[in-house]
Amino acid sequence: MLTAGIDMGAKNTKVVILKDDKEVLARSSVLTGFDQKASAEQALQEAVQKAGVKIADIKYVTATGVGRKAAPYVTGEVTEISANAKGGHFLFPSARVVIDVGAEEGRAVRCDAQGHAKDFAINEKCAAGAGSFVEAMSRALEVPLAEFAVLSLKSTANIPMNAQCVIFAESEVVSLIHAKTARADISRAIHNAIADRIASMVRRVGVEKDIILIGGVARNKGFVDALNRNLGVEVIVPEEPEYVSALGAALTHD
Repeated sequence: MLTAGIDMGAKNTKVVILKDDKEVLARSSVLTGFDQKASAEQALQEAVQKAGVKIADIKYVTATGVGRKAAPYVTGEVTEISANAKGGHFLFPSARVVIDVGAEEGRAVRCDAQGHAKDFAINEKCAAGAGSFVEAMSRALEVPLAEFAVLSLKSTANIPMNAQCVIFAESEVVSLIHAKTARADISRAIHNAIADRIASMVRRVGVEKDIILIGGVARNKGFVDALNRNLGVEVIVPEEPEYVSALGAALTHD
């Protein structure tokens, strides 16, 4: 049996094609853009082409994410919370907490031994705990995003920073630059501030091993390091962290 999961995020739309709830046949990701339905259709077409199958061969197409109502060919939908838990548990059955940090939102989900969500916390009031904040801060520092992500690993300084608002944080970065603070030290302060916001969510649902980190920001080594230090545990990052919610959606069907 073939199933598909469509994760319609604020920045990217991801698709996973799954065979018999066991084997991932293909993954695809496109920019979401203004036309969510067109983006989902493009991502799905690219995924089925990679898998060597047709859309008609897929028995269930389940959508998740902020734009899931606009997804085409859908036979069902699932919340991001449930998709996080199910996808994380599929990859790591020992998972008890799944942290998802995407472009515009961060969330922490506590799940049971069967991969069912038991509790969750969401950071949705400000981008200061999400990927768009990282991008904004790299621009403020005039450092390419890829370089900015690892720059903090070169620092051991602990500079406090208020990450409650992107605008205020940008002002702090400018002040630190004017004070001749090293870019590596500023980068570490920024990543520490983001990690603090995410870690506070995790503590609300409970710090329980194993902890899985998913979403695009999971590829940021500086953030992973800061989160590990803040929580006092080493989070597990899957090989394709941005596709875990789409995988969870593909696993959700009648």
